[in-house]
Amino acid sequence: MPNIVLKVPSGSFSPAARSALVQKVNEAAAAAERIPADPRKRSLCWVVVEEVAQGLWTCGTADITAQVLPCIAIVYVPAGVLDATARSRYVQAVHGAFKDAALLDDRRALATSVILQEVDDGAWGVNGAIWTLPTFARVAGFEHLQHLVAAQ
Repeated sequence: MPNIVLKVPSGSFSPAARSALVQKVNEAAAAAERIPADPRKRSLCWVVVEEVAQGLWTCGTADITAQVLPCIAIVYVPAGVLDATARSRYVQAVHGAFKDAALLDDRRALATSVILQEVDDGAWGVNGAIWTLPTFARVAGFEHLQHLVAAQ
């Protein structure tokens, strides 16, 4: 059950490309977090695409967006859901989602930064209540964490 913020330069992805990007990022999240194919479980993956206006994205002090397509993904996930292998696959899959969604006629080099931010157990609020890992496991259906649900 991640919350994912994607930051891209304004106008870099067409509406169809943004839709494809969000779809692939959702697939990456479901695979890495082992969320079952149930649409109710998958609907817990929230993705926000923020477009950064021209001139506001700098590397060092220079706006290099004419040469480089910089993209950031900040993924908030409950601590304990991902192991090292899942984190690696997650980063690769999100990079691949950006790559696949980039417009074919865009000649800029793609540069991605994927930040996996694991939220400490008991530090995530949902609809006014604190959720812990067993609650996330039950609601999101994390296949590898169902033993936590059974223990409740």
